[in-house]
Amino acid sequence: MYKNSKHTILFPLLLAAGIVLGVMLGQLVGRNRAESQIRNIVNRSNLQLNNKIMQTCMLVEHQFVDSISIDSLSELVIPLMMKELDPHSVYIPARELQEVNEPLEGEFDGIGVTFNALTDTVIVLSVIPNGPSAKAGIVAGDRIIEVNDTVVAGVKMPQNDIVKRLRGRRGTEVKLSLQRQGIDELVDIKVVRDAIPIKSVESAFMVNDDTGFIRLSQFARTSYEEILRALFSLRQQGMKRLIFDLRGNSGGFMDQAILIANEFLSAGQLIVYTEDRNGKQVKQFTDGKGESTDIALVVLIDEDSASSSEILAGAVQDNDRGTIIGRRSFGKGLVQSQIPYSDGSALRLTIARYYTPTGRSIQKPYKNGAGMDYNMDIVRRYQNNEFFSADSIHFADSLKFTTPKGKTVYGGGGIMPDVFVPLDTTHVTKFYVEVSGRNILYRYTIDYADKHREKLNKVTTITALDSLFAADKTFFDDFIRYAAKQGVARPTSKELAKSRKVIEAQLKAYIGRNTALSDDAFYYNIFPIDNVVHKALEVIASEPSGVSEPSGVAVETPTEVVATQSEQ
Repeated sequence: MYKNSKHTILFPLLLAAGIVLGVMLGQLVGRNRAESQIRNIVNRSNLQLNNKIMQTCMLVEHQFVDSISIDSLSELVIPLMMKELDPHSVYIPARELQEVNEPLEGEFDGIGVTFNALTDTVIVLSVIPNGPSAKAGIVAGDRIIEVNDTVVAGVKMPQNDIVKRLRGRRGTEVKLSLQRQGIDELVDIKVVRDAIPIKSVESAFMVNDDTGFIRLSQFARTSYEEILRALFSLRQQGMKRLIFDLRGNSGGFMDQAILIANEFLSAGQLIVYTEDRNGKQVKQFTDGKGESTDIALVVLIDEDSASSSEILAGAVQDNDRGTIIGRRSFGKGLVQSQIPYSDGSALRLTIARYYTPTGRSIQKPYKNGAGMDYNMDIVRRYQNNEFFSADSIHFADSLKFTTPKGKTVYGGGGIMPDVFVPLDTTHVTKFYVEVSGRNILYRYTIDYADKHREKLNKVTTITALDSLFAADKTFFDDFIRYAAKQGVARPTSKELAKSRKVIEAQLKAYIGRNTALSDDAFYYNIFPIDNVVHKALEVIASEPSGVSEPSGVAVETPTEVVATQSEQ
């Protein structure tokens, strides 16, 4: 008797998956040239499949003792098939595709509010200006008790279920029953759903008289347009230097990274190039139409900056355009194309590798089928002290490259910043771990916003927010008392000395997010305790405005990039 191994079990499934995948891919509607090529390749391969595979699928479908659907079998087999490939190829079921795509598409259909259900009560934190809820009369501080006559408060309804009830096709109506301060009975309001924009530029404001700050959370379909608007606004305020924050940005559409890079680089400079399995390369050059080539630039990255973030950072670094600051980036140098199936599901398949202008691949090592080990890389970096010391990070000499001005850069595992800034843990105390880890700090800010809603709703400028906090001298002590009621002992004087500044900044940041200023207020209050931003300000103050000399390669207008990519 033989023992079933993983491979003996998986192999028949993969054979079945081969024909299922081939049939399904044959039904694709080619959205672009690359996807059409992939479809044709699969179709041609399908015609050459061994009859044994065809016969096996037909036998299972028509003669297996129990009735079974090939479609249901494919839902099990295709994900297994993808797991045997690289770590970024993935199958997305139809039921998940909309949720996966929405952040990158830049909009969704809904009512236009930000809410929190942390205390089993749906509290409206902010209302999108001129959105459906604002037009209907919903205001921050309202509590949503019922949605279409179904009670959602006090019943421990999962937040995802609440979201599904609030969202719906644009033009449709939803009835909300609200509890509002000062009114005893519920207030019924009907809201007509509409398209709600998802901002990828989380924040853009002036740090000082001549330095702007932009934080980009992802590379969505609207990111380039959002960046242009942010740059224009900051220039109007006197910006001559820019801190571009890509920390935590896991990627998105590659064409958006190329367009944004084009905005900062001189004419004729290489931004990125891709190479497929046949060695075919597609190179993207700047077209000289960028209007921000005169701005001194630093780019912030960390271990969660991946994919399109690394394309942009790599283009800036390899062209000697600006300074990269922070910690080593994720290391994703693979390009995926999203291929739709006729049933509404999709495949994100790795179709190429990309290379930075100096020719380096920043993809970290991986083995096909070893996704779990691949995902442990960040943990290993932490264990190896790489978050705290640049000396703990080692690159092979074979991966060494040189920029036009002679700077040494490395491939093979992310973008290594020009200026390394360690993870800051100087503020960590037992008290801080308790109030942050148990979410007490954030819960207090919701409670504070609820009690001071009238004042917060009047805050429309950073100056007004500063004045509000300046007038309230007791909110930190009030927080200490709040934490004590939640079972956290009062901090010692030593703990206060280490953690107070950070806790105060986070309290102000979260409270500020409950105003019309939203994320601008959050990052405005966070950056004073951000050691990476402080280093960026120090570095950029010494850098002259302007750009490096063009590389001399032929000018080529950036072409449409058909591949899309997203992380994890």
